[in-house]
Amino acid sequence: MVWWTVGLSVVAVSLATAGAQPPPPAPPPAAEPPSQAAGTPPAAPFCEGEYADSYSALSAQARAFEQAVKKKYTYCVRSTAVYECLSYGAEGNVRRTRTSVSAHGTAFAYRQQAGETLLLTNEHVVEWPDVTSDADAVENVPSGCKRVKDGLSIVENEADAYDRDDIPLSKAVVDPQLDLAVIKSKTPLTVLPWKVGRSAGVRERDVVDVRGFPLGVFNATNMGKVISAYDRDEYKEWYHDDFVIDALLSQGNSGSPVLAISCKTGEFELVGVYHAGYSRGSALNVVVGIDQARDLMNNLRRTPRRAEASPPLDALARARMRKRAEVSATPFFPFGSRTAAVFPRADGTLLFALYGQDFPRRVHPLVVLEDLPAASVDQGFGRAGRVWFGGERGLLERTRAEQDAELQQQLARLLDALRRDATLAFSYQDSLPASDESRQTFDTSARLNKTLERTIVAHRELSDAAAELADRFAPDVTESATRTESVLKNPPPPGIHLGSASEPAGASPANPPPPRDSGARQPARSAKDGPPSRR
Repeated sequence: MVWWTVGLSVVAVSLATAGAQPPPPAPPPAAEPPSQAAGTPPAAPFCEGEYADSYSALSAQARAFEQAVKKKYTYCVRSTAVYECLSYGAEGNVRRTRTSVSAHGTAFAYRQQAGETLLLTNEHVVEWPDVTSDADAVENVPSGCKRVKDGLSIVENEADAYDRDDIPLSKAVVDPQLDLAVIKSKTPLTVLPWKVGRSAGVRERDVVDVRGFPLGVFNATNMGKVISAYDRDEYKEWYHDDFVIDALLSQGNSGSPVLAISCKTGEFELVGVYHAGYSRGSALNVVVGIDQARDLMNNLRRTPRRAEASPPLDALARARMRKRAEVSATPFFPFGSRTAAVFPRADGTLLFALYGQDFPRRVHPLVVLEDLPAASVDQGFGRAGRVWFGGERGLLERTRAEQDAELQQQLARLLDALRRDATLAFSYQDSLPASDESRQTFDTSARLNKTLERTIVAHRELSDAAAELADRFAPDVTESATRTESVLKNPPPPGIHLGSASEPAGASPANPPPPRDSGARQPARSAKDGPPSRR
């Protein structure tokens, strides 16, 4: 398993330099970037592609220009947030506590338009989770806390405590798949003087120059080489192409521009944005290729959300799921941090059951949702039916008259997610036997597995919300509960409760349901181990 570290500085560090020699005097500043100055760059002996594999290819004009520039175009960005956490005191009163957090990263200005300066950085530099959880943890903030405030500004470094000269920033557009964000400032800023290059032209052994704020402490330049020209990045929400460099980068470098030397002009060109590194490697840092960021930078438009590998929800998908549930002894699939199952009924109805985190030690469902067949094949997968909430005492139907609009919306989202997760999980499970037959079948199974992992993480909150609903609506001691077996085998007509928990074992209901079709396979209720954790 590969672990990532994002280059975001969240640790306060102070450095002191003793006996440092003053830098040599800089040459006179150039009047304009070397791309606009007269003269032909010298021949580059270390150029066999678009970009050079040695710094000797950098033209004298470009070198002099960089040394002469006093106002740099990279900036230290401070991202802050305030989280509100709820707890209960000894007397049962609600307590609200607020925790402030901050982090530091790098951004660089690339354009001035409409009186504003646009800067590019990483999405993870400017974004904080709406609610903290195990999947979206924030250091020193407990899980379950809500973000109530956030802010962005340019500071001198992470130790800068004087806020009167901080430059406020705002978000223009964020793209989680690219891990990039465009932010803007109303204050004029020095803009990157070099042209935007082509990350497709980057090759192994090309030299790169990275400008940023390691640890958020100071503005620094790191140099290195491209050690891999291609790396597909599908970690969590990321979905883009990277290349890998060996420059010695640190937390706080997130959002740093990565420059290569053009063999045609002898000048720097922007080829990517550093955003993460392999935590178990030494100087293995990944860079988002700039070719994917052009639309974001020029039109402030994020990339379309990727299409998941799961089949569409239609009548064909329903028929496959029903057949799969009928012939399978283990109709289970992961749903967030819990386990779910789908059981078929002889009339074509599907029943989705969601179990607790202690499944299979305890096998009573938290929620059972009835998914009725659609009136025609053109009307999609199915239509929502009844819903039961359960606990150790059994299940209790909550009719639509008892559901307000908000609860109905929650149940609709829950049913749709269960349908999709079951379809995806069964597709992945069915792909496993043939996954080693060829490279194509292996890749198909691997893609389904990655999509399933992302879906599990994405639906943790929905799974938790369903458990909270069960706590609210499960039958209490004053209500007549229905046996789980009665609902999953053949649900009673609306308003009729069969097999209440108070009835003795083996008692027959007053109005027995019609016998099941003998040709239909009985849904399995034997428990199996829950799905493995994502990591």
